[in-house]
Amino acid sequence: MSSPRIEVDLSKIRHNTWTIVVRLKALGIGVTGVTKAVCGHPAIARTMLDGGTQGLAEARLSNVQRLRKAGITCPVTLIRTPMLSQADDVVQVCEASYNTEMTIIMALAAAAIRQNKVHGIILMVEMGDRREGIMPQDLGEITQQVINMPGVALKGIGTNLACLSGIAPDAEKMQTLSTIVNEVEGKCGIFLETVSGGNSANLPWALGGYPNGRINNLRLGEAILLGVDPLSGNKIGGMFSDAFTLVAEVIEADAKSASPSVSFPDPSLAGLRIVPKSGEITRLILAIGHQDTDVRELSMPPGNTFIGATSDHLVVGTKHATFCVGSEMRFQMNYGALMRAMAAPDIQINLRHNWSALCAHDAHSPSKHLAQF
Repeated sequence: MSSPRIEVDLSKIRHNTWTIVVRLKALGIGVTGVTKAVCGHPAIARTMLDGGTQGLAEARLSNVQRLRKAGITCPVTLIRTPMLSQADDVVQVCEASYNTEMTIIMALAAAAIRQNKVHGIILMVEMGDRREGIMPQDLGEITQQVINMPGVALKGIGTNLACLSGIAPDAEKMQTLSTIVNEVEGKCGIFLETVSGGNSANLPWALGGYPNGRINNLRLGEAILLGVDPLSGNKIGGMFSDAFTLVAEVIEADAKSASPSVSFPDPSLAGLRIVPKSGEITRLILAIGHQDTDVRELSMPPGNTFIGATSDHLVVGTKHATFCVGSEMRFQMNYGALMRAMAAPDIQINLRHNWSALCAHDAHSPSKHLAQF
């Protein structure tokens, strides 16, 4: 089997999806599966749908096009504000998009009219993360403009937290979002079908026993794929955190002193060495590096220590005598490492338990799929 590679256990992703979908459904919250970390991989997207997600969400148009070329016809929402230059393509392949700029919404409306379509618009409101979002005091006016605009239909309001500024989506902020939605509806005389409270970082709030108010949707990627809470890094109970495994091959294995006599041109570089400063270790070099993944966000297997990395080499210290040239080492990844590795052209993706490939793609009954775990 070639390496480097990512081994993907689809049964674990399906289990994670179904588990969180069921928990949130009991609270009146639906789940949109976010596939951006896996570059819109069709098999993983189908697995999310098999697990019960209401649809899919993507940040890059090329990933949406990949999904469509694979025959996936479910609703797909573009969750990054569309590029003005891609308005026609967005309308062609996405049922809806998250937006903050009237210039772009107008371009989407014009593209929809040309294509004889109506494109769904979800307005993003700024709640403290300081990434994308309309300021709350401006939301009512913009909402009215969208309502009056042919070619588009206002589908809802959403927000995003815990991405740029580390502001957690707590009960107070979610209640504020509900209040904003109620005020906009009252001012504009409409009902918003979708109120998207955020991403995987919202799960401690959603599952914490707090009233969900008007929030009826979450956009989940990291929690489904890795089974962890992004804020704490802790595993979510009842879910798998090892659906993805990165495998790399050893290309050099030598016993060397952990403290070689090296003169660093910059004294601060000497502090980067993590291995102990005494004792004999076997220094392993693996055929993977910064160009392939975020090596700082790999979990070292027990008994192994990260030494350093370059663009295409990962250096690991080990006291295990079993590793030799040609051996493979297996790593768990966090979200950042997963995103980089899935996008790397030289890393092969190997799928396990690809149940959907054996079934009709339009059969999405979670009760049937549950029996396959």
